[in-house]
Amino acid sequence: MMRFAAVLSAGLFLTTTAWADGAISSDLKNPAGGTLGTVTVTPAPKGVLLRIEAKDLPGGWHGAHFHAKGDCGDAKFANAGGHVHQGDKSFHGLLNAAANDAGDLPNIFVGADGGVIVELYSTLTSLDGKLPRLNDADGFAVVIHANPDDYTSQPIGGAGARIACAAFK
Repeated sequence: MMRFAAVLSAGLFLTTTAWADGAISSDLKNPAGGTLGTVTVTPAPKGVLLRIEAKDLPGGWHGAHFHAKGDCGDAKFANAGGHVHQGDKSFHGLLNAAANDAGDLPNIFVGADGGVIVELYSTLTSLDGKLPRLNDADGFAVVIHANPDDYTSQPIGGAGARIACAAFK
């Protein structure tokens, strides 16, 4: 499995830090309902720290996003809704000059063996409500897509089908 360390724009960082108190976890599921691994979200002073540890995913780059509803109950993960965003307008893409969704995250890289361990930091969301709140009444999901996110195309950066989902409610 591969581990990366790089600083990314828009307040998102790939990091390797220890976990703080208040972390919440959920199983990462495939469309058939099988468990691929675990997703953990930890509150941070100015955002959230996200850890994805999984196996049996297709190798290569994949888009990952926070979705607005904590429901991964259907095989296409459509019940998870769209990306978390703030206000009435939704602009997707970390490289979009018009702004970006609060649910936008950097792409993740899955090794040829199907395994990934990655930690991402986002200053665009929160668990406590100081920023767009993830853990509201209908929860949230972390969704992994089939393709990488190009960070500009609307509405999802060309990331394609939803191939894995972790629901938090």
